[in-house]
Amino acid sequence: MRPENQSGVSHFLLRGLPIRPDHQGVVFALFLGVYLTTLLGNLLLILLIRLDARLHTPMYFFLSHLALSDVSLSSVTVPKMLVNMQTQDQSIPYEGCISQLYFFIVFGSLDNLLLAVMAYDRYVAICHPLHYTTIMREGLCVLLVAGSWIVSCVHALLLTLLLVRLSFCADNVINHFFCDLTVLLELSCSDVSLNKLVIFTEGGMLFLLPLGSVLGSYILIGTVILRVPSTKRLFKAFSTCGSHLFVVSLYYGTLASVYFFSSSWDSKDIIASVMYTVVTPMLNPFIYSLRNRDIKQALEMFVNRANFVK
Repeated sequence: MRPENQSGVSHFLLRGLPIRPDHQGVVFALFLGVYLTTLLGNLLLILLIRLDARLHTPMYFFLSHLALSDVSLSSVTVPKMLVNMQTQDQSIPYEGCISQLYFFIVFGSLDNLLLAVMAYDRYVAICHPLHYTTIMREGLCVLLVAGSWIVSCVHALLLTLLLVRLSFCADNVINHFFCDLTVLLELSCSDVSLNKLVIFTEGGMLFLLPLGSVLGSYILIGTVILRVPSTKRLFKAFSTCGSHLFVVSLYYGTLASVYFFSSSWDSKDIIASVMYTVVTPMLNPFIYSLRNRDIKQALEMFVNRANFVK
């Protein structure tokens, strides 16, 4: 049975961003620039980590997968939004909407899990520096990343399969710029109690456990630093954890404002969604690189090598 026969609709209409028609051109150029910057910044970061042997450490291994996840997360939503703005065609096929939802959940969950893994890596580096190479061995790093990918894919598959069993009736207008699960559940004319129960339990655990891991790691790091406070140790801890802590705050802050602290879906939630789906993936390469001497040196060597080849 084809999905549209079961759902009652063959396509959805994405209302898009809450902007005036005469501002469409400026907003299109802005988001195109942001998306291209996201692609260039994250792919360059992945390339530098792969090419420079000094960056073959657990921290940069995790960072390369976070960059890949960020590129993918933006690519799931932004290109379709740009096409809709350019063509003035807001429709998206039912199958395309479901596919977009699945991959959005995959990479959104993957970001969440990788941030927790990176927090644990920083905890080991600061609290157990003498045993760092023993604890964060290659096998464990691969296992943590592979586990994050598997959990994210299974989580997305579960929520997607629960969604496709629902029916959608006359109202097919999505008040968003992509197919978000919360909005789709509001449009369904079926009983969504099971979907909400799974989101609250399984989805809540997948959000709260990594967040708890991040908070726990930084509480332990703070405890260790404050036992013997010194300016040198504080500066080292900040240079090691500051970038990650800023990204965590930005990611979880916008995510929570959309899905936990909002009673109704409005333009403020859409703007917050733009922050964690579009802006944060663009900022991550800059946040992790600006105060990172290793990344700067790797970039200088890459530029010099490119100039030498010319």
